Amino acid sequence: MRAVVTREAGVMEVGEVPDPGAPGAGQVLLRPEAVGICGSDLHFLTAELRTPPAFGPQFPRVQGHEFAAVVEALGPGCPPGLAVGRRVAVHPLSSCGTCRACRVGRGNACPNFRLVGVHVDGALAERVVVAADQVFDVGELPAATAAFCEPMSIAVRALERGRVAEGERVVVLGAGPIGQAVTIGALDRGARVLVTDVAAGRLAPAAAAGADVLDATADGVVPKAREWAEGGGPAVVVDCTGVPSAIADGVAMVAPAGRVVVVGISHRTVELPVNAFTEKEIDVLGSTVCTGADFAEAVRLVGRRRAQVERLITHQVPLAEAPAAVEHALHHPGDVMKLVIRTEGA
Repeated sequence: MRAVVTREAGVMEVGEVPDPGAPGAGQVLLRPEAVGICGSDLHFLTAELRTPPAFGPQFPRVQGHEFAAVVEALGPGCPPGLAVGRRVAVHPLSSCGTCRACRVGRGNACPNFRLVGVHVDGALAERVVVAADQVFDVGELPAATAAFCEPMSIAVRALERGRVAEGERVVVLGAGPIGQAVTIGALDRGARVLVTDVAAGRLAPAAAAGADVLDATADGVVPKAREWAEGGGPAVVVDCTGVPSAIADGVAMVAPAGRVVVVGISHRTVELPVNAFTEKEIDVLGSTVCTGADFAEAVRLVGRRRAQVERLITHQVPLAEAPAAVEHALHHPGDVMKLVIRTEGA
């Protein structure tokens, strides 16, 4: 079958790969329709994101973990609600089920988790097999819109971690796809939201969704955010950048007894004054991928906020043009909010 294969770091091409075959017990065979490309895909392509040696060679790999697909076949023992021909979104994570994180119901933090498109071949192909418990019926959502359920699930998890509630003031640091998803989710919960970014052009979708916006290159971002929030600062700050200086700003601006949620990914070190914790008694919380319950809520949220989600999909190309489109997204991030590869008819 045809697929887009990352052969080695920086080399992505359309080629032939073995067909996955019939689904086994508890598995479904899917025909991907739309695959979203995110920052982690680009970091995987360039090998900035490395998989542990225990998973074997990183390349070659068929990427693609944000996707919508049609069910083509069901293996034995699949849940009765699944049906051939239905469009689904896929929760790409599977966990070990035995570690401490899994035992306490937080398999998303499992140190042995596997991601479709990262540790095993993904959706930039004509067919893919996944576990039945990883697929979620999306009803009548269009394929490209349904593919955004995965990034929305990251936002749902971050909002759960931050306990964002109606009427609270929330600052979102970073207006990329995850920041936009966090914004949509926080607004859906009835919060008032301020979004900041160093790329002012990325603020428009957040403003259109109903958020206030602030250019992060302007002087005095921290006092301006605190003034916007009133009452000593925002109740919640969600960092979607992974930039150490942004996280430090978030800790500085959050209100006493507030929460800072870090969902942005980076290997860099953040320096924070100890009294930031002891004077204000703040919670600083990490957030990683999502649980199955978070993913189910993300599907519902995308359905409720479909118009706002569809505004984020700025580029769509067929499978044959995927390598060039991904290359453009890699080198021109300001031009691309969300790239979707259309895989049907590949």
